[in-house]
Amino acid sequence: MKMTMSKNMRRELEALFFVWPFVLTFTLFIVIPVIVAIYLSFTYFNTVQAPEFIGLKNYVNLLTQDNVFMMYVLPNTFKFSLIVGPGGYILSFWLAWLLAQIPKRSRSVLTLIIYSPSMTAAVAMAVVWLVVFSGDAAGYLNSFLLSLGVINEPIQWTQSPHYLMYIMIAVTLWNSMGVGFLAMLAGILNINQEQYEAGYIDGIKNRLQEVWYITIPSMKPQMLFGAVMAVVGTFQAGDIGVQLSGANPTPQYSGQVIINHIQDYGFIRYDMGYASAVSVVLLIIVYGLSKICWRLFAEKD
Repeated sequence: MKMTMSKNMRRELEALFFVWPFVLTFTLFIVIPVIVAIYLSFTYFNTVQAPEFIGLKNYVNLLTQDNVFMMYVLPNTFKFSLIVGPGGYILSFWLAWLLAQIPKRSRSVLTLIIYSPSMTAAVAMAVVWLVVFSGDAAGYLNSFLLSLGVINEPIQWTQSPHYLMYIMIAVTLWNSMGVGFLAMLAGILNINQEQYEAGYIDGIKNRLQEVWYITIPSMKPQMLFGAVMAVVGTFQAGDIGVQLSGANPTPQYSGQVIINHIQDYGFIRYDMGYASAVSVVLLIIVYGLSKICWRLFAEKD
């Protein structure tokens, strides 16, 4: 009996030895910052003086007094996330499925090409998109439209409230083929081909039914991971408007989303308490959407 307990304890200690670096890192960089943010959201903290507890005042002001948040930030955030999140997710799955149908060598090259924008987003922003949407006649888009006679003078694309949100959505979709896309591709490639053969014997008639009845149910863990990464990536990608326009707030708040509002109050106005309250609201939204993803794709057992 003592020998069995000793063996079990040793196994537990060995497992703990391998797990503790992750637990420590997760605690230091996730758990503690979240707890601190929740605490600061109930305070007035200007980064110079000690935090002053003010109760729910930050949340009351956010919901009743902050017209920018209610009129621009919240609608922009939901508009941006509802297009980029599901759009990027569906696009990731579609591209992964298409790549799975071609030979391995070509697939590897195309996968690298599709995935590379997510690795070099900042470089791509500076080198490609700001040149494409440059507001002078030398900008690629303006130059192209001027040559066709579609416009008579250059358009300030990234400074215009009419175009900024659409440019943000296009750029973010282009950058959205990240680890979620790779997970979906791996999931599709690891499906046993015998399942497809059995499916056609049981009555599947086309590729659409094949995807719906075999591919998606067989890769639910990868679909779940891709969905959660799409939710997180969408709300993190909101900073794209500031990078494009070069200003925070963005022109007439046309590209202002929650993460920009947090940066505005936290790092420009130095009202860390209010910024923490906004970040807690963002955390609740992301958590709620992640739970929806779990309901849709998690295994029932």
